Amino acid sequence: MEIILILSLLLVFHAYFGYPLTLKFISLFSSRPVKKEAYQPHVSLVITACNEERRIREKLENTLEIDYPREKLQVIVASDGSTDGTHEIVESYAQHGIELFVCPVRRGKENAQKEALQRTSGEIIVFSDVATRLDSHGISQIVSNFADPTVGCVSSVDRVIGRDGKPCGEGFYVRYEMWLRKLESRVYSLVGLSGSFFAARKEVCRDFSGDMQSDFRTVLASIRIGLRGISDPEAIGYYQDISDSRREFDRKVRTVLRGLTVLFHNLEFLNAARYGFFSYEYFCHKLLRWLVPLFLFTALAAHITLSFSSGFFTALLLIHLGFYAIAITGWLAKTLPTNVLLKIPLYFLTVNSAILVAWWQFVRGKRMVMWSPTQR
Repeated sequence: MEIILILSLLLVFHAYFGYPLTLKFISLFSSRPVKKEAYQPHVSLVITACNEERRIREKLENTLEIDYPREKLQVIVASDGSTDGTHEIVESYAQHGIELFVCPVRRGKENAQKEALQRTSGEIIVFSDVATRLDSHGISQIVSNFADPTVGCVSSVDRVIGRDGKPCGEGFYVRYEMWLRKLESRVYSLVGLSGSFFAARKEVCRDFSGDMQSDFRTVLASIRIGLRGISDPEAIGYYQDISDSRREFDRKVRTVLRGLTVLFHNLEFLNAARYGFFSYEYFCHKLLRWLVPLFLFTALAAHITLSFSSGFFTALLLIHLGFYAIAITGWLAKTLPTNVLLKIPLYFLTVNSAILVAWWQFVRGKRMVMWSPTQR
């Protein structure tokens, strides 16, 4: 039981900290810096929308502020079966060169992106969503990475704007993810992109799937043709935290469920003989992270068993249970906690509970193609 406990805790530690530490160590001896330089190819910006009449005008105004040669920038709004006033608002911007592409039947964000790709004329395809605001130089920044011929796709960095102007649980977690992506980019390739703002070479998108998570699968498509994915800290996508933080649980379930679908359709990338170091990244960042709920359950069961035979393990069990008690207290509170010491345990428990639910749904055969925009 002691071995099981130690092994379980070590796997949890490695999933969140051991993996980035190995990347940090490797980067001291071997790194692959991106050769960025001024580069202005023809770009197609694809913005997906579904019933976004409330937010689409703000997104389009933000798009018009983009500082990129207008003759080299194509903007397409891909409507995924919108039934509200989204189409009319987008059409009113036609004089500014913004195109509306309508998928009459709603089949999901990735399908809308795939269909819109047929209308794109750019060498580089940039994907964004309505909820994300870009800096005026955002397109120039993300595109400059493609001056490096080894780069197949580029992810932005997420910035969460709290409604109270303060960091939130999601914000701390997002910063952790951005730090991890920075390390992955430095050593070889990141494993997943920010779905709210990312870019890819057009040849990477030729095998685009209309029913799988595009921000995950685009990296795999790049690796498959000998390119890599990187994160650019100067290309930033800004979005607000979720208006009802308890919806974060449902969002995480959807995200992980969709990710599991991509993972099990692409198990070949776990073959280190073929994909080298990327297989280690793929295993640690995705599969190992998604197995953390199993390790947590095993560690708790071992802790409880050992507590009957040792006062030392009883004390450790109380600390163990105290962490979960803090998280549960935060969940049950009428208003979500603002203290960081309460937010982080709550968010950790929320994330791993969502992963557990996603596994249960996946094992039962549930798959998710439709992606409903999160209300923020």
